[in-house]
Amino acid sequence: MQFVKIRLTGFKSFVDSTELAIIPGITGIVGPNGCGKSNLVEALRWAMGENSAKRMRGSEMDDVIFGGTADRPPRNIAEVVLELDNQSRTAPAAFNQHDHLEISRRIERGQGSDYRINGKSVRARDIQLLFQDNASGAHSPALVSQGRVGALIGAKPTERRLLLEEAAGITGLHSRRHEAELRLKAAEENLTRLEDVITAMEGQLAGLKKQARQAARYRSLSDRIRKAEAALLHLRWIAAKAVLVSAHADLEGAEDTVRQRTLVVAQSSQAQAKAAEELPPLRQAEASAAAGLQRLNLAREGLAAEEERLQQATAESERRLEQIERDRDREKALAGDADGALKLLAQESAEIEAARLGEGEAKEAAKAAVEAQQVVVDGLEQSLSEETDRVAAIEAERQSLGRQVADLEAKSKTVAAREQAVLSERQSLAAEIAKSDDVSLANQAVESAEVQLGQARATAESAEADRQREDEARADRRQELEGTESALAKLEAEADALNALLGATDGELFPPLIDAVRVAKGYETAFAAALGDAVMAPLDEAAPVHWRTLPELPPPSDWPEAVRPLASKVKAPPALSRCLAHIGLIDNAAAGAELAAKLAPGQILVTREGGLWRWDGYSAIEGAPTAAAVRLQQRNRLSELDGEVAAARNRASECRQAAEASADALNTAVEQDREARNGVQIALDKLNVAREAASRLAQETSARQSRMDAATELA
Repeated sequence: MQFVKIRLTGFKSFVDSTELAIIPGITGIVGPNGCGKSNLVEALRWAMGENSAKRMRGSEMDDVIFGGTADRPPRNIAEVVLELDNQSRTAPAAFNQHDHLEISRRIERGQGSDYRINGKSVRARDIQLLFQDNASGAHSPALVSQGRVGALIGAKPTERRLLLEEAAGITGLHSRRHEAELRLKAAEENLTRLEDVITAMEGQLAGLKKQARQAARYRSLSDRIRKAEAALLHLRWIAAKAVLVSAHADLEGAEDTVRQRTLVVAQSSQAQAKAAEELPPLRQAEASAAAGLQRLNLAREGLAAEEERLQQATAESERRLEQIERDRDREKALAGDADGALKLLAQESAEIEAARLGEGEAKEAAKAAVEAQQVVVDGLEQSLSEETDRVAAIEAERQSLGRQVADLEAKSKTVAAREQAVLSERQSLAAEIAKSDDVSLANQAVESAEVQLGQARATAESAEADRQREDEARADRRQELEGTESALAKLEAEADALNALLGATDGELFPPLIDAVRVAKGYETAFAAALGDAVMAPLDEAAPVHWRTLPELPPPSDWPEAVRPLASKVKAPPALSRCLAHIGLIDNAAAGAELAAKLAPGQILVTREGGLWRWDGYSAIEGAPTAAAVRLQQRNRLSELDGEVAAARNRASECRQAAEASADALNTAVEQDREARNGVQIALDKLNVAREAASRLAQETSARQSRMDAATELA
């Protein structure tokens, strides 16, 4: 694998997103002390899995995040991304199908680091093994720092062995061997603990065998007892049969006695008839006394029942007050946590807004400054061209004057011979000047190069604007993805908490009825008030207290107009059908107090807030939700969370895809920007070459013209 580029955002002095291309050959960074050269090396080591804050020149790992200056606020997130070329296919098997690997390490202040390879979350150990397999890494001798060469020269044999293993690419194998040894050691410890568990289980097995023998003995004794009881019952049957025969004989004697005494009864009947005439007044007096006694007994029972109900109501009220106090304390604690979280979120939002404040104006000002400097550069280039032409003309004129002086000195000696040479030279120069069209071609080349330079600059400006736009879009996508993932994590945490809370009864022998009931949202308190503690009873008839499914009853009496059946808001097992058929739902407490006297036997009225009116006069005012109502509300909330979590996951997936697409678009825009800048430089080089060629031809043409003029003057 080969390093292709490194991108830093918020890492130490690199507050803005900075990208460094590592092209084939040697890539060097040159700059004065304190410009951040060493931060690049530390960024490489940090991205390759460095976990020591001291090696990163800090007291804690959060120190690698940009801490702010007098003009710029601190950042909360730092990220370093390494792009590797994997065309040699030396990456781990899970990522070896990709031609390019993007390894990123992202740290959030106070939250720790997150490692990713091509957007997939991995362990820090996976990153370290990847680089160790390729003879690199955070602690590799390949990273040569100050004093490192001397240390390698004076290294001990053990240290040299590490260097050779690094060069051979087997450091990753040693790391894996060490990790495998640790796992084997853990497995041996597990085996040791397993032996202890087996020993304990053997003891339990011996106890169970003893219990099994006792159970077998118990069954044997039970069989003997049943046989003995059967024999005893048989003996009792024989004795009872003998008693029956004796009773028949006694019956015959008793019948004779009855016949004898019938005559006595007849005589007594006559006496009874006479007494019956005197009996009605006495019976009437007795009935009056019995009625009075019955009224007193009923009054006493009513007072006793009322006293018991008041005692139960008092105990229930005290229990509810205790529950309300506990709920209020818990809600206060939750409210305090929520206020703290809101303040922290508001502070972070203000920091982000402050960081983004003035960003647009700064970009516009920078763009205007670039355009102004470009105008200045064009003016300077024009001035340079004019000055070059003027200097060339002056130089040509100076050379011409020198030649004229020399010609005038020699003219006195060789006038005749020189006149013929001058004529010949005039003819030759005239022919050269007439034939030469290189200057016009050179000027055309300069104009063409200037046009190409203008086009390249326009392309570069467009590419720069595209890159800035894609960079901003990528930042927006990342921010949106972070917000979506944060919301998803909160929803999943809430769902996990509710699942853990509601799943506490999964292992119970008799699950309560409430776990089999589904109540529409907003009606949980009404349902819990109507059934009370009975909602916690199980459906299993093996339980001491349970619900039993009975045949359907005839339809209950019709409800008044203002009453709606609660059964329409509840999905419950058949065992509750009888109960729900007699529960009505009303809108307010006033309606309940008015309709309570009209209820048929068995009917109950409830409000959504928990008010209750029963047919026998029992009533309950609206109050705080019961534990059963809270449990039903939690189940409804869990059902809502399932849909919200699914929607949040889809949204997070869409945001992740959008972020990846934005990152790809940004990479494309950066590449196009680089190509456009290279195009500007190439066009500028061509323009300089064309200008130099045009200047040189202009000088040569001027020199020929000067010689021509000098020859004309001499002639």
